[in-house]
Amino acid sequence: MLHHLFSKKLTMKNIKKIAVLRTGGLGDLMVILPALSAIKHTFPGAQLILLGEPWQADFVRGGRTPVDQVIVIPFCHNLRQGREEDPAALEAFFRAMRQKKIDIAVHFQGKGVAANPFLKKLNARLTVGNSSPGAALPDCSIPFYYYQNEITRYLDISGLIGAGPAKPEPQIRVLDEDLAEARSALARHGAGAPYVVLHPGAMDIRRKWPPAKFARLADILAGSGYTVLLTGKEKDDPAVEAVLFRMTSRAVNLSGALSLGGLAGLLSQSEVVISNDTGPLHLARAAGAKTVGIYWAPNFINWGPLTFSRHRAVISWNMECPLCGTVPNDPYPFEPKLPECDHGISFVRNISAKEILEAAGELLGKDLAGKRIEEEQALTDQRYVVKKDNGFQGFAIR
Repeated sequence: MLHHLFSKKLTMKNIKKIAVLRTGGLGDLMVILPALSAIKHTFPGAQLILLGEPWQADFVRGGRTPVDQVIVIPFCHNLRQGREEDPAALEAFFRAMRQKKIDIAVHFQGKGVAANPFLKKLNARLTVGNSSPGAALPDCSIPFYYYQNEITRYLDISGLIGAGPAKPEPQIRVLDEDLAEARSALARHGAGAPYVVLHPGAMDIRRKWPPAKFARLADILAGSGYTVLLTGKEKDDPAVEAVLFRMTSRAVNLSGALSLGGLAGLLSQSEVVISNDTGPLHLARAAGAKTVGIYWAPNFINWGPLTFSRHRAVISWNMECPLCGTVPNDPYPFEPKLPECDHGISFVRNISAKEILEAAGELLGKDLAGKRIEEEQALTDQRYVVKKDNGFQGFAIR
């Protein structure tokens, strides 16, 4: 059946509009960029439309990505969250999309349970994406397998319509206005080059390297002659505040000080970016920065870099919850079948500052790890757990 459908798409003519469905966060957009580039390279005359969210419409403007247009989809269960879906708004959206006469509709949106029925309602000439048991089949599909790098997952899907070749790492165009915004922010804070960027946050505390270790790392980098910049999601990012509280040297807090484009400009001019496995790390790679990513082993499979000339991955191989001993990989990492384990604790806390410095030193051409690093046992044994206060997450030592 797949061969028949593959032949069908090869015979398609006059492909003028290709719609790609992908909602989610910053990292979710970054990992589909190689596939989008492949599609645009293969069909240069076709309009490439991203069906997504408002923040994406703001970010892709100015030619930062291969996308020609973003169309914001209405709130829709399991596709765009935040409000209850409005059936009338959805029907109006599909009616408008059908009038656009989409030639190929592709989803880069998980297993296809929600995405494939969504694509069908666009009435495209060909629908393409992942499939899984219980999901409606698009015209052409690849079975979803969790343990695959997210970049190659979407390159496989774009390959179903003959798209390729593509550079394996995400790439964005950093605009002049992005660089200007970054320079302005640095000037306001009295920060100069050379600088390194540390991003200590992540959506899931289990992917967060402990603040005390980030602070020790920051102090060593500052002592090595670098201006240390800390970035975070919001002005009062608790992860950044926790690092600053523990530092003995000066660092510049740029949390919430930059737009997404300005952040890309800042990252692109850094000496190295050191970050937990989260959106800004993927943005840094796409902006051309050298990066050191902190990963838990199962997540490295999905979210790690594909090339290592400018990137390093420091991986925690700790597979058991430090509190209860459960290996939380069923059905997927960090998503165990409850009530086995739902502990908010770092799974990457065993990574040492020396490992990070060795990786950064390789990229910088310096022996950073040769400096005296006091990895006190207390740092290793501190257990950072979720502390909810007034609706946001902070840090506590248990």
